[in-house]
Amino acid sequence: MLFLGFSAGLPLLLVFGTLSFWLREAGVERSTIGFVSWVALAYGFKWVWAPLVDRLPLPLLNRLLGRRRSWMLLSQFCIIAGLVGMALSDPQESLARFALLALGVAFASATQDIVIDAYRIESVEENLQGAMAATYMMGYRLAMIMSGAGALAIAALFDPDDAIYHQGAWMAAYLSMALMMLVGIVTTLIIREPEVTADSHTLERENRTDTLIEHQQWLPLALRRFAEGFYNAAISPFVDFISRYRWQALLILALIATYRISDVVLGVISNVFYVDMGFSKGEVATITKIYGVIMTLVGAGLGGLLMVRIGVMRTLLLGGLLAAATNLLFAMLAGVGHDVPMLTLVISIDNLSAGVATAAFIAYLSSLTNISYSATQYALFSSVMLLLPKFLGGFSGVMVDGMGYQTFFLLTTLMGMPVLVLILLAMRYIPSSGYKKHA
Repeated sequence: MLFLGFSAGLPLLLVFGTLSFWLREAGVERSTIGFVSWVALAYGFKWVWAPLVDRLPLPLLNRLLGRRRSWMLLSQFCIIAGLVGMALSDPQESLARFALLALGVAFASATQDIVIDAYRIESVEENLQGAMAATYMMGYRLAMIMSGAGALAIAALFDPDDAIYHQGAWMAAYLSMALMMLVGIVTTLIIREPEVTADSHTLERENRTDTLIEHQQWLPLALRRFAEGFYNAAISPFVDFISRYRWQALLILALIATYRISDVVLGVISNVFYVDMGFSKGEVATITKIYGVIMTLVGAGLGGLLMVRIGVMRTLLLGGLLAAATNLLFAMLAGVGHDVPMLTLVISIDNLSAGVATAAFIAYLSSLTNISYSATQYALFSSVMLLLPKFLGGFSGVMVDGMGYQTFFLLTTLMGMPVLVLILLAMRYIPSSGYKKHA
């Protein structure tokens, strides 16, 4: 899970924060950068094609590797192809083409997320999901530091003049990131395909549906077969979720939709903010690489420990509070300006809180998932998590232009407050145990 987490986390910043840094250096306006960040909305719509990934076997690859591993390998090769295409492009010459390539990387990365999440949930019993989530998240955050600080450091290394934009520096950075995706490919080839046993309730419901469709003799046989497959792959996962949680399902979806809103909206503009404050690529890369890595690992480990000691929901509450509160530090930095020690403090505390929050959130989403529909249901949850924050994040450049950085960061802090109320309601009204893995 450490290496699969690395493979999943590597592409995210390359179509998000690091991409924003590149575009800003290339002279693209803040408002345009905000709208380009909408390519990351692909992560918010992955539930649309998740049923295909959940049920559709890939020709030849499925026989050689199995359903989960074959989809992993295909998505990883597509990510590499997209990153190479971005490396060989220049946003100054064709921003539209560049954005389409970024969208392709986001789509392939979202597909990889679908499969890896399903693999993680299917590989171990429920009592080990917290440990799996913490380990996955460590790999994910390490990859984000590599694709953030690492990519910036590589670009700075190949940049002959930090004051002038050079496309070749970014080409070297993105080609290096494409090469690092080999970590995921090697891992995919080594691991075993998980064995899954559907629970009796799920099998009973699907059998009832299949029988009902089979009785519709007036329909052609091919259409009946298609209806059975479509219902089991695309409809049944959502029916299962609603039937298990009933009205509480709305509370769960509201919690998921708002949990990451404060840090995701801020994250769209953070690298643009560093550029505008006068920080160089080398400064941001060095501070993030040293202090960011340390605090991310501490946060992930602390999150895993807290889940064992105080439970997932209390850790989720603490993580949500920390994620919102740390945005106030960015407001302080905006008032101070170019101050390396202050930047170090901000990045360190922000990464610590993100580590705690993300580990708890992954474990919580995993507990909600029925093993029979792991890919589709987890894709739904993680998509809901990103849709609203990513959409609002697209306006972050416009908001900063209108209100300034300090007011914007204060606003993102306030955005994180309603989710705390939703977590408290979930703790009161929703059973803490997730869906059992087997009957």
